[in-house]
Amino acid sequence: MAQPEPLLKSTAEVALMREAGHIVAATLALLVEAVQPGMTTADLDRIAYDYIRGRGAVPSFKGHEGFPASICTSVNEEIVHGIPGPRVLHAGDLLSLDCGAFYRGYHGDSATTVVVGPPDPARQQMIDAGWESLDAGIREARPGHRLEDIGAAVQAVLERHGYGVVGDGLAGHGIGRRLWESPSVPNYGTRGQGLRLVPGLVLAIEPMYTQGSPRWRTLDDGWTIVTRDGSLAAHVEHTIAVTDGAPEILTSRS
Repeated sequence: MAQPEPLLKSTAEVALMREAGHIVAATLALLVEAVQPGMTTADLDRIAYDYIRGRGAVPSFKGHEGFPASICTSVNEEIVHGIPGPRVLHAGDLLSLDCGAFYRGYHGDSATTVVVGPPDPARQQMIDAGWESLDAGIREARPGHRLEDIGAAVQAVLERHGYGVVGDGLAGHGIGRRLWESPSVPNYGTRGQGLRLVPGLVLAIEPMYTQGSPRWRTLDDGWTIVTRDGSLAAHVEHTIAVTDGAPEILTSRS
């Protein structure tokens, strides 16, 4: 079935999404700084909620299709949509933090993965591969390119590093007044295929990948998605706008 026609954003709308993106970026920076062994994922959720509300925004995820928290905290074998709670973080855990903010009518969405506690070179290498793949995908988000050019670039980098590319319904997405809009943005594809990219298209590109098999299952909570083989998983994401030239990262933390 063909995807619905994506909603293109005006210059004014992109400017508002840039403000939402700045709030998301600042929230993630605060969370990364706060992460340490011994804290719970609920501790991080409270930090995010207080900061986002303090900036005059609303957490995009809280209440979205029934999700009970302000951020997603996915640990080790959890790929995405982990629910914050009493789980205590330990040194060496691989923690993915996914955050969204709704500000002045528009959403921003971004994710990062970190190692809890002292640096772990092997796990950091896995995280770095994700950012490399995301950068490659973002570079493809130019007018005249095709949607699957993005996924093909992400896939090529991750598979070159030996990681499993998560699919089977898990993908990036369009974003704007709604958190999830058309089109779906898979992390794999065939170059030259899919929707032609045009200025005004705003996308959340989010590589999700594993050390082992990319097959996944959903836990009984109805949200948390984990690797079937128990292997480590990671997730990185930016909201980007297609422009007349180079894509703009609306959730950049630089």
